[in-house]
Amino acid sequence: MPSTPQDDRLATVLRTVRAGNGFEEALEQILQIVRLGLVAEGERLPAERELAERLGISRVTLREVLRVLAEQGVVVSRRGRYGGTFVLPRPSPAGGAAARERVRGAQAPDLEDTLAFREVLEAGAAELCAARGLSAAEAARLREALDATREAALTDYRRHDTLLHLTLVELAGSPSLTVQYAAVRASLNDLLGRIPLLVRNLEHAQRQHAALVAAVLEGDGEGARAIAREHCAGTASLLRGFLA
Repeated sequence: MPSTPQDDRLATVLRTVRAGNGFEEALEQILQIVRLGLVAEGERLPAERELAERLGISRVTLREVLRVLAEQGVVVSRRGRYGGTFVLPRPSPAGGAAARERVRGAQAPDLEDTLAFREVLEAGAAELCAARGLSAAEAARLREALDATREAALTDYRRHDTLLHLTLVELAGSPSLTVQYAAVRASLNDLLGRIPLLVRNLEHAQRQHAALVAAVLEGDGEGARAIAREHCAGTASLLRGFLA
């Protein structure tokens, strides 16, 4: 079957996502094709089967992505012979002022600088923490911070998430690193406050948190660094999708 103009346009953006952050990267890519106008307002996205194949994700994961986008007013799903998932118009000047203000407050230099610095600091701290080894008291403190994120109410999740990461950085044993991380984390939290809390993403983040803590406690510096980088990449995909 010959390719359509839409197929050619989407081929420049859509790519197979990495296994570690499938939901987040798929969300980022679909938001990107909408923001770039590759699928115009009122136009239908590719069929679920085709879109899932292009992204290399399951249709279950794709439907979760589309549900989130529908909740955010980006797309709408319609049933019937001419149904599908359609791109909704952008907010009107009156109704969309707050949304546009969020975007203006996180333009590329600030966003990308924050994401890059955060990844360097967190990945380095995770490796340092694992390499130095933790005392029994320090290990208990790290486990308690992880447990607090599991038990946190949705409205209080980001605070406990911050405390977990700050605890890990502090336990790396470098006061200078802790000071730098606290500053970049404040910038990151400002950005996170401009996007919705997504339950699927939080569940995924919790699995990464558990794996990260386990690697640190096992003294696996290389593994801790890799997990921290993957975790940061997932958050970065969400922020770029909603704000870039």
